[in-house]
Amino acid sequence: MSSDERLHDPLTDALCEAVLLLKDKDECYRFFEDIATIAEIKALAQRLEVAKMLQRNETYTAIAEATGVSTATISRVKRCLNFGADGYQLILQRLQEHN
Repeated sequence: MSSDERLHDPLTDALCEAVLLLKDKDECYRFFEDIATIAEIKALAQRLEVAKMLQRNETYTAIAEATGVSTATISRVKRCLNFGADGYQLILQRLQEHN
């Protein structure tokens, strides 16, 4: 599956290319700290954790308690897992292979 064409423009292309140039976790922290707020970074991290927990078939209640996200966010992540661009699936698989 491909990504949403509404995302594609020169600025977003440049952002993706910049992320791909990061070499390690420290560089990621430094870049994201400068480009996003702490709340935005934490929200992205929470969504990834929600995806991991959904993949393990954990309940919405357990996920909400563990992550602090709303059931609406859990539903959105689940919808993306099932019907999205397969970005979560891709990274979850790579994370499993890496560990």
